[in-house]
Amino acid sequence: MRTSEVLFAAAALVTSVTSHATFQQLWVDGVDKGNVCARLPASNSPVTAVNTNDIRCNANPGKASQKCSVPAGSTVTVEMHQQNGDRDCSKEGIGGNHFGPVIVYLSKVSDASTDTGSGKWFKIFETGYNAATKVWGNEGLNRGCGKQQLKIPSSIAPGDYLLRAETIALHAAGQAGGAQFYMTCYVSL
Repeated sequence: MRTSEVLFAAAALVTSVTSHATFQQLWVDGVDKGNVCARLPASNSPVTAVNTNDIRCNANPGKASQKCSVPAGSTVTVEMHQQNGDRDCSKEGIGGNHFGPVIVYLSKVSDASTDTGSGKWFKIFETGYNAATKVWGNEGLNRGCGKQQLKIPSSIAPGDYLLRAETIALHAAGQAGGAQFYMTCYVSL
């Protein structure tokens, strides 16, 4: 391989990796909780194997430092950026034409600090493709500094929950293992 080909391949790899992202911060009723209740994954790489436990809360997620109080009926905002700790709004939340839906799930658990996410999940929010505007859900993340706002259903029973924020990049989904899942679980009560 010639030097120019190696440099081109390396540049392409850097571009694709920097286009990856993780959900990091959580806002509850307009209050920025930062990432204290996020189980941050070890990297911003996607999960592509849907038949593994990584699909629950991402591969090798860290521990949250605390639980965040998220009352039924509250408004939450999940925030995504390309690198952990980088909240620079001049950069896309998830870049590189990684178009797809944004989905948020809850799972009622006995202890959100330690639960593995193996229980039942139920969807509380989704924004997909809008045919009228030709805009994907995660394009809204990019336009809004990586943020997606949603309402926690007022009918949710009190207790501990895992809240999973997820976007699915579909640019390579035409092949087996091509869909790229980017998710983070937040621990809440």
